[in-house]
Amino acid sequence: MAYEKRAYLDHMAVYVKDLKWSIAFFQDVFHMPVVRTAGPSDNPDQVWLAGGLQLVSAPDFDSAEGRSAHLGINVEDLDTCLAEAYARGVKELPKGHNWIELPDGLQIEVMPASGEKFDWYFHQ
Repeated sequence: MAYEKRAYLDHMAVYVKDLKWSIAFFQDVFHMPVVRTAGPSDNPDQVWLAGGLQLVSAPDFDSAEGRSAHLGINVEDLDTCLAEAYARGVKELPKGHNWIELPDGLQIEVMPASGEKFDWYFHQ
């Protein structure tokens, strides 16, 4: 049985070598302000920008391969969606039952859809 509810991409997390430079770039070029931070306010470990981009500080990062940290996908029915995913043999990650890894290594954070994005996407 396939998951039959709707889902949408919540955010994309990418590794960046210079977090402060990257924040300024996305703010200045794309008008994407910081909406959430993790870590010390003067030197965060990661930030979330308006528009669905998460920047993860990785000063030693030196490759185009593996730049993505994970996909964040919102779903209408979390339990049913996860049951379907696990039935297909995905791996549960240490971060929690809603964090899965596909056989090719792609990691996905599956989250319950709610709020303004949910209302816009699911009720059109």
